[in-house]
Amino acid sequence: MVTRRRVKATEDGFIDELRNSLDEAEKLLREAADATGDQATELRERAARSLRITRDTLADAQEAVVERSRQAAKATDHYVHDHPWQAIGVAGIVGLMFGLLMSRR
Repeated sequence: MVTRRRVKATEDGFIDELRNSLDEAEKLLREAADATGDQATELRERAARSLRITRDTLADAQEAVVERSRQAAKATDHYVHDHPWQAIGVAGIVGLMFGLLMSRR
């Protein structure tokens, strides 16, 4: 089981990596605007590569989130099948609370 601390560290690392990649691409595009010829072409290619890496990182993160969601759904399904009356009770309480909140409006 993944601890909250490790998930938080992974999230922070991901956000830092994403921010650095976007900063690098922005810097390269600014430099490419001022450059001409082969230098501009090289800077644009480096910026495009940086953006491609960022897109791949986001795709990997999306896959990880989807996988964790599937695991959570599976765990919930198993719990509900193993403890149906507790699940019914919790659902009833949540429904009651939701109904009370809605009736206040």
